[in-house]
Amino acid sequence: MPSSSGRIASLDVLRGVAVLAMAVANVPSFATVYAARANPTAYGTLDGADWWAWLASYVLIDGRFTAIFGMTFGAGIAVLAERYTRAGLPVARIHYRRMAGLVVLGLLHAYLLWYGDFLVSLALCGAVVFVFRDLPARRMLVLGVLIMAVATLIAVEAARSMPAWSAEQEARIRLFWAPPADVLQREIDAYRGGWRAQMSQRMPAALARETVGFVTRSFWQMTGLMLIGMALFRLGVLSALRSSAFYAAVALGGFGLGVPLILFGVYENFAAGWGLRRAMLIDGTINYWGGLLVGAAWVAVVMLACRHGARPGPVAAVGRLSLSNYLLQSLLFTTVFYGHGLGLFAQVGRAGQLMTALGVAIVGLLASTCWTRYFSVGPIEWVWRSVTLGRWIPVRAPVDVPS
Repeated sequence: MPSSSGRIASLDVLRGVAVLAMAVANVPSFATVYAARANPTAYGTLDGADWWAWLASYVLIDGRFTAIFGMTFGAGIAVLAERYTRAGLPVARIHYRRMAGLVVLGLLHAYLLWYGDFLVSLALCGAVVFVFRDLPARRMLVLGVLIMAVATLIAVEAARSMPAWSAEQEARIRLFWAPPADVLQREIDAYRGGWRAQMSQRMPAALARETVGFVTRSFWQMTGLMLIGMALFRLGVLSALRSSAFYAAVALGGFGLGVPLILFGVYENFAAGWGLRRAMLIDGTINYWGGLLVGAAWVAVVMLACRHGARPGPVAAVGRLSLSNYLLQSLLFTTVFYGHGLGLFAQVGRAGQLMTALGVAIVGLLASTCWTRYFSVGPIEWVWRSVTLGRWIPVRAPVDVPS
């Protein structure tokens, strides 16, 4: 579904939906202690509305839309490669300059604002995925699934070998999984403090995500998802070119298989008291692949809406400004929860976090709609593309490439 500007409308809408939903998925990482993102019993309570807010987010949103954003990023690589090739431009040089710029932006985001940045992972994986851009679509799809499976093998092997861990290794991992009260309090005090005080927690958390977390999971997951996204775009899936029956079948199958799988994992985790070894196995297998199925279902729902005439202009505007919106969310969340703003860190329950995320999403919708009335490229996208192309691009000029 190309638009009059040359953009692919369905990709903009899908990217916009993903960015808005990521506000809901990411808000716990801003609002409460690090451990509570993976282990909901590590801090706070899950009673009443907080329980339902956590469950809905965990089953339907958490990680599902980050995965979709990874797919659309892969599709964007394919679109750019084709367009720059047709224009006779140095595709590889432009692509790697683009990824280098994203790495710099991601590092600044991670170490100066929020440890949960995923732009660095996108850039590093995007550099690898580019090598496979000319593979046939079906081979690319299979390769993407196989690469994703490596993260499952790593998780299963880590859980299997856990009894053989040294006492020091096990203590270090358990300190991350279920920290004692004094460790939790240090983290809370840091994030309720000023920007400089937050660095004592933010820097080691960001480093862990971009080293151990990247090697054991993010690289394999995001690289696989980008390849899957490139393949699905070339097969017409992400441009809403397949039949309505096809998308309906994917939506029903994805939700029908993925949701029960994830709910089973939730039941098993609570039955085992969210024990570390069981949780590692469930997260790397049931939740990992169940999440991919749910993500595919959401893609199908969005494509169905596009095929049947839905014109969610504000959502598409968010998609066009996806990078600016992603960073805006971090700015707003840290202002609400960190000590340099309102200082509400570790004081808002899951239901309150959800309402905050919805408010942030609405701000993104309104800001993107207003911005795109006057400008055709977002502020961060404008800087990124200008650096990529080696010249300042006109901010009001028609945009014919994806972010």
